[in-house]
Amino acid sequence: MSETGKSTRNPAELVDRYLQAVRFWVPKSERQGDLIAELGEDLRSQIDAKEEELGRPLDKNEVSDILRRCGPPMVVGARLGPPRQLIGPTLFPIYAFVLKMVVLWIQLPIFLFILGPINLANANGDWGDAIVKTLSEAWTAGFLAAAIITLVFAIIERTPAQAAVACKWDPLKLPPVRKTERKVSPAQAISQLIFGVGGLVWLLLLPQHPFLILGPAAAFLTGAPVWHTFFVPIVVLSVLSLLRPALALARPEWDWLPPVAEVVQGILTLLLVNFLVNAAGHTPNGDWHPYVMLNGMLTEAAKNSTQLIRLTAIVNLSILICLACSWIGIAIALVVQIWKLFSVLRKRRVNQHPALQVR
Repeated sequence: MSETGKSTRNPAELVDRYLQAVRFWVPKSERQGDLIAELGEDLRSQIDAKEEELGRPLDKNEVSDILRRCGPPMVVGARLGPPRQLIGPTLFPIYAFVLKMVVLWIQLPIFLFILGPINLANANGDWGDAIVKTLSEAWTAGFLAAAIITLVFAIIERTPAQAAVACKWDPLKLPPVRKTERKVSPAQAISQLIFGVGGLVWLLLLPQHPFLILGPAAAFLTGAPVWHTFFVPIVVLSVLSLLRPALALARPEWDWLPPVAEVVQGILTLLLVNFLVNAAGHTPNGDWHPYVMLNGMLTEAAKNSTQLIRLTAIVNLSILICLACSWIGIAIALVVQIWKLFSVLRKRRVNQHPALQVR
């Protein structure tokens, strides 16, 4: 039997599932927890009154009827928020969700990671104009998207279609209650420490044993000077990454630490990768070997080998592509990590105010 089917055996759990659905549509604020608690108290008091009237516990269908009379979670969530004018409380949660998704999660990444770099590449070194052009295009696209979405929802608001949709919802089909997010377990933190220490040892052995990263190619390839410049920052960043699981073991109550550490590590890693990517454009003597070069112990004939020179260029290009893709991936992950950090800080702020808890 599915998880949803199991959960409907407990009629009281329908209230928790209903409150979870309403919470999704309630605008996030310091009063969100208070509003949900008050709604839960009201629903449970209605259930208690009905059970006292009938002299028996209610079954799931009777609890479902009470929830259905209260209204769809989307409508109730919007009703608990501030009053709206152009777009009413029924549609406003969906409107806000669609607007955020289009502007923040579709348009912003497109301009940040696709159109922005394209404008920079075509700017011929004039980065100022490229940035201004990208910001102008992003503002225009965002304004048009917001205007079109607002117009569509304003039209829907004035049609009877939304009322028909609101009448079709079924409390028994609400998703199950999500489990509370678990903190980092000791086993997970210990595993991160073990693998982190192993990675640090491997990193420290690289200067004397390049075979560990180059494999058989270490016989004719060696690291370029850029790695000597950034080796210490890479080691320092690896050591800092060990602090997160170590502190998670020592201070498990610091729930704010993992997201803060992820953001700090993401910013430092992004800066480091950015410097490494830029290093590809600064090569002395006009020879393009920013990351690997032919081993100095090779014979002159080997150094002048067309095959080895071509192979070195391919390896350098492959490393540059990997670094560029890593920069994009780290930037996207950093945006997600910052969003998670704000969510954690917002929850901590709410939990620190007793007035926002159940009265």
